[in-house]
Amino acid sequence: MTVLESAPPAAPAPAAPQPAPAPRRRFVGVAQSKALLLLAIPAMIFYGFAVIVPSIRGGILAFTDWDGLSQSYDFVGFDNFVRIFTSQSSLEALKMTLIFALAITVLQNGIGLLLALGVNSGLKSQNFLRVLLFAPVVITPVVVAYLWKFLLTPDGAVNTLLAGVGLGDLAPSWLGDPTWAAVSVVMMVVWQHAGYSMVIYIAGLQSIPQEINEAASVDGAGAWRRFWSVTWPLLAPATAINIMLTIIGGLKMFTEVFVLTAGGPGGATETMSTLLYKSAFQFNEFGYGIALALVLAVVVAFFSITQQRMARKESN
Repeated sequence: MTVLESAPPAAPAPAAPQPAPAPRRRFVGVAQSKALLLLAIPAMIFYGFAVIVPSIRGGILAFTDWDGLSQSYDFVGFDNFVRIFTSQSSLEALKMTLIFALAITVLQNGIGLLLALGVNSGLKSQNFLRVLLFAPVVITPVVVAYLWKFLLTPDGAVNTLLAGVGLGDLAPSWLGDPTWAAVSVVMMVVWQHAGYSMVIYIAGLQSIPQEINEAASVDGAGAWRRFWSVTWPLLAPATAINIMLTIIGGLKMFTEVFVLTAGGPGGATETMSTLLYKSAFQFNEFGYGIALALVLAVVVAFFSITQQRMARKESN
């Protein structure tokens, strides 16, 4: 009797290759882009009506004699801009704007850096000092201006203190003398915003690896040498940010000057912003005021772009 050997099971036929699924990434990306665009359309419409349209209309009105009230106006061409660069008051305002911006930039960054170095030196009370030095930043500029105006009056706290220590004869007319009025504005702005620059510098200092300073110290570099050769170059990003912010803030400064001195005495502290406000809302010369605003915007853009390019060159 023969034994029939069972044949080995046949190997399964190879499965037919499945067709590769159609790529959907591009379709999904397009769909997402359309969805995001649909979500952004309301914001774009609002931005257009709230910013773009008024800006274009304001740019057109800068070439008119519109008084801000009447429905009609006449086009005067470049007369408003010619007046800006030929009028003594506007030229003085532009000069004071640049002086304020330069003085505030130098002093605020210098004091902010010194405060940052002191607070970051490992003091036990450094957290308390940070809060104390940053506190003026969160105060409304109007409140700060009124506070300083109260302190700097002829019978205010500052002159009373000077008289108490026997220096009453040296007490100046802080807000009545043209030079001291400008100095008072700069001191007030620096006092309020130095803490802001300090915080940015502290962030830059804490990003510097301690090993670099330790290696420089081992090599015999003193404190000043370590700061000048190690710390200061590595603070370049923080310095660039602070300079840009202080320049823009100094050029656009309005509230502090308007509340403290109102551009006086005799226009000695008039800036482009205060002159713009007076021209538009006090003298009803809206066309001229808008022209001043355009000139100020160009000045701010010029300094901002120049500073950014210089920072990029230094970083490269």
